[in-house]
This record gives sequence, C-alpha cells and structure tokens, in this order.
Amino acid sequence: MKNQLFYGDNLENFRKFIKDESVDLCYIDPPFNSKRNYNQIYNNLGKEDKAQAQAFIDTWTWNLRAAEGLLEITQTQTQLYTAQSVKLIAGLEQILGQSPLLAYLVSMTQRINEIYRVLKSNGSFYLHCDPTASHYLKLVCDAIFCTQGGEFRNEIIWAYSGGGRPKDDFARKHDTIFRYSKNKTPIFNSDDVRVPYNLDVEKYTSPKSWGSHKGSEKIYAPNELGKIPEDWWLISPINSQSKERLGYPTQKPEALLERIIKASSNEGDVVLDCYCGCGTSIAVAERLKRNWIGIDITYQSISLILKRLEDSFGNDFTKDLVDKDSQEIIRPARLKLSGVPQDFDSAVNLANKKDDRLRKEFEKWFVLTFANNRAVINDKKGGDGGIDGTAFIHDFNEKNKEELKQVIFSVKSNKTLSPNVIRDLNGTMEREKAVLGYLLTLYPMPNLVKEAAKHGVYQSKMFGHSYPKIEVISVQEMFEGKRMNLPTKEVLKSAERKIINENEKLF
Repeated sequence: MKNQLFYGDNLENFRKFIKDESVDLCYIDPPFNSKRNYNQIYNNLGKEDKAQAQAFIDTWTWNLRAAEGLLEITQTQTQLYTAQSVKLIAGLEQILGQSPLLAYLVSMTQRINEIYRVLKSNGSFYLHCDPTASHYLKLVCDAIFCTQGGEFRNEIIWAYSGGGRPKDDFARKHDTIFRYSKNKTPIFNSDDVRVPYNLDVEKYTSPKSWGSHKGSEKIYAPNELGKIPEDWWLISPINSQSKERLGYPTQKPEALLERIIKASSNEGDVVLDCYCGCGTSIAVAERLKRNWIGIDITYQSISLILKRLEDSFGNDFTKDLVDKDSQEIIRPARLKLSGVPQDFDSAVNLANKKDDRLRKEFEKWFVLTFANNRAVINDKKGGDGGIDGTAFIHDFNEKNKEELKQVIFSVKSNKTLSPNVIRDLNGTMEREKAVLGYLLTLYPMPNLVKEAAKHGVYQSKMFGHSYPKIEVISVQEMFEGKRMNLPTKEVLKSAERKIINENEKLF
C-alpha cells in the first residue's frame, strides 16, 4: 500500500476510507481533556511569540456534534456498538450530564469503536492519555475490546523528569498508555524491545534461559539480548536541547514510539495514528519500514508532518517527480495526501465548512501553503484584529542594525469585496508596524489589486529589492504556483535527516 495522510475529521475518514481489519497497530495520543494550550508548533520567535504564537485550546463543549454522537451511540446506531458501550455512555450521561467531559467521552467512544473495527484479528491498540480522564477512557476501551474477545494487556507508565516542580505537591511526571489486543494472541516481538539488565539488582530472567537451583532459589542466566521491559518506562521526554525537538509542546520522543512499533508490528505492517499531531509515529513507522496511515484535523499538523517527512526522507516523499519538458509525472510521491484542497472547487468547499472545529482551517491552509510554512497562524478564537497570519523578514533598521520586520496576512472568502478592505489592511499594518501585507482571497479581486497598487512598494535595505507594500493573491493564483518570495525567518525547526536515498542505511 501507499502511505496515506488524511486532512480532516478522523471519524469521517475512518468510515469513508479505512477497511475492516486492515490495520496491524494503532497508537493514538488524542487531545487530553485538560483545557491546556496545545498544538503550538512554531519556534520561539522571541518577544513576538507571546502575541503571535499559534495555539489551539483543547477545550470540549457540549454542542450539536456531541448531541448527535450521543444519539448515535445510545439510540439510532446501537448496532454499531456493544451493549456495554451503549449502557456505559447512557449511564455516564446520567452522572456527568451533557457536559464537556461527556462530549469528550462520546467523541472518544465513536473513534475507539472504529479503531477496533479496522484492527486485524492479531492487532494491538495503544491509547496514550494523562490522569485527567484516563479512568473514564479505560471503561470506554474495556466496553469495546474486552466484550468482543479482545484483552486489556497493560497499563504502561511512561515516567520522565525535568521541567518545573511544585513546592506543595508531588511532581506530576508520568503519562499512562493503555495497551489492548483484539484477540488473545497479538503480535508481540519481545526480542526486538529487550533492554539491558541491571545486574546488580536483577537475578531472575526469562524462563527461556537455562536455570539451576540453589537451595530453594532458582537462578536463571540472563538472556543475551536483555530483558523485556517492565510496564514502567523511563524514557527521556523532548526537551529544549533535543535534536528531535520541532517546537510542538505535546511532541513525544521517537524512542517511545519505536518501542511500541517494534513490539507490536512487523516490517510491512500497517500502523495507524488518527491524531497524528507532529507526526512522530509516522516518522518512526517510516524509519522502521512499516506502512502507515495518519489523520489530523488541523492543517498546521499536516503541514508540519509534510515538512518533517521531506526533511527526514527527501522531497520525493511528498512531491511528484515531473518531467520538465512534458510535465508528465515520472515518479509519484511516496505518500497519498487526501483532504487538502487541490483545486478551486475543493478550496471553496473547505472555506464553506460549517463545523466549528474547521472555522479557521481555510485561513490556515491558505496562509501556510502560500507562505511555504514560513508564517505563524493567528489562531485566536475571538476577534483576530484583522490578522490571520504573520511572517518576519530580515532587514536593517534606521541605525543599520539587523532586525526582524513584520509581514501580516489577511484572508477573505467573500465573493465580492470593496476597496475598503485594502484600506483596512493598511490601517492594521500601521497599527502593528508591519512593513508588508498580503490579502489572500478565495475569489479573484481585480478591483482590490488595483487599489493595492496605490500603496506603493517597500524597499529592503538589506537585500536592495523592492516589494509591493500590499499584494492581493487569489486561490487560483496560488494553485498556479504563486508563492510568497521574501527573505523570511524560518519558523519551523527542521527534522533530522534519516535517509538520503532508498539505498542508504538509516542513522
């Protein structure tokens, strides 16, 4: 199969595209019900990042989508769910009411139920969570897996240190990973995940080793490959000095995913992550020669994953190789990307999505694609002050000292716009002391192009080049290859290179 990356709601993509019993291993690290700022994926830009850092708040609300999910589970589509799942969610509604927590659990029940469906009979499921809702999620998983012949296998504790510590509490320094199997004999490659013994402490090893009796004590010779890890894992988290660090606050270390993927899948197997975030599971699966499926609802994640794959495995991973003369595709990209607009009609469709989770996704996609991932999204839930994205260019100030100067983006999906929009953008630029502005429009706007030209150009002292002070770019122009071409500051960290070409070894 070709590796697949889906942009959109994972439940919708599960039901449209992923077949029954087609996945060997599923790992998910879903948004915790913790109301934390999360998903901030850009480098620290100094003082500017406090105002411009892009984040999405993982809050859950009881809304129409949650009500429809509750109705699906408890009334209209009960045949899709086990009797225990139906009773559990109905019971939790009585206890929790139609609350944010119930909205979260309804959402997770729908998706874990789909994960069970797509797992092969010997497949495994790892659910990464924190103490905020882990006890509820355990009940959800039990009701889906354990009632259909599956088994709860482990509660894995990922322990770590570092960061701040409270003065009046125990430091919270672990996550929980629940491991389930679809049947009683899942894939488990014990020899691929062995770790060294602590020989000063450990006398007893696997019964596979030869043994002898000494009194009433039976002592085994150590397995030469080491021991199978316990269900508590001491693996260092991503810190500010880590080479892996991309700037994504919930980024998990590759060593954690490597252990999971090695243990519960084989080369050529299919690994699924339907909350794939910054793509750690995908990158590790690729490095370990597994096939994979990734899904995420935010375009920031999709764009970051694409860049990570290009940095690690080469541009041919995400881009077709095209003949310069005939423009025919010589070699297609090594992944299949679905859900990202590829033409005007699909861009219109994204712009008109009614789902509240996707309210700003058209803006994010347009800004990040046009800016070649060299912009920061303004993801404020309320008023955005006329700014949908920001970039920073290098230039000299009045004292001939280098500094970063701001570029702002405003996105409009209206069919018609008056010249006042350009004047408003210029006013926003003056307020923010921005030197350049882009108005990105869904529809062509010749009247606005004409109005923008009245504002003249910005002259770069550092590069001796002039740029239109305000430029109007339509979606169609972007599809035809128009991109921001400025000496901008890189805002995404590059992932480590893993493969130069298919014949080279991993390092």
